[in-house]
Amino acid sequence: MKKTIGIIGGMGPLATADLFRKIVLMTDAASDNDHIRIFIDDNTAIPDRTLAILSGGADPVEAMADSIRKLEQCGADCLIMPCNTAHYFLPRLRPLTGIPFLSMLEATAKACAAAFPGKTAGVLATRGTLSSGVYERALQSEGVDYLLPEEEDRDRLMQVIYKGVKKGAPIESVRGPMEEVLNHMSGADYFILGCTELPIAAEGLALPQRFVDPTAELAKAAIRFCGYQVKDPVQ
Repeated sequence: MKKTIGIIGGMGPLATADLFRKIVLMTDAASDNDHIRIFIDDNTAIPDRTLAILSGGADPVEAMADSIRKLEQCGADCLIMPCNTAHYFLPRLRPLTGIPFLSMLEATAKACAAAFPGKTAGVLATRGTLSSGVYERALQSEGVDYLLPEEEDRDRLMQVIYKGVKKGAPIESVRGPMEEVLNHMSGADYFILGCTELPIAAEGLALPQRFVDPTAELAKAAIRFCGYQVKDPVQ
């Protein structure tokens, strides 16, 4: 029997929509009835994850737990979160439910190891994600070499994420800081778009670098978990 997906969304809303879109585009389906049943709780009340990690902001776990309970009631067979930084809290979330939690970071690290063996990844992410070390641990577990951005480039990434995509600003307004970060990390062979707003920015800016998109990798993992086939999305 085919399984269903529960998405803990709202972190942010556009990233949630992007994950849903990628699941639909990458599911091998010939009709509406061939697609996966998906439950989404677009819980925009979840406190900011980076603020919680870096500066003692409100703990997001209880709000995430509320989403888990709602998705359990819907009948979700697996849970996914379109927020890289939120995976810092995954060890506290998994014990709250018997439903399998699929990790965006684990899926991304496996994809990097398979697609770019022996190459170095540049990790682009929020300050919360970079400070927590969650990506480093995931990549190390798969033997993936990586580079992290310098302090000034971390500020530029936060500008792209928060003042660009999350704010709904014109995408061209973040071209400058995004390109500066990529140019400064010249030692990387490819880049991990390790915040779910960054694939949206990279696509909108039509950047030429090689990227691994964690949102797409999570979508593929969820599709396979549910017993469906993955296809390449039509561009």
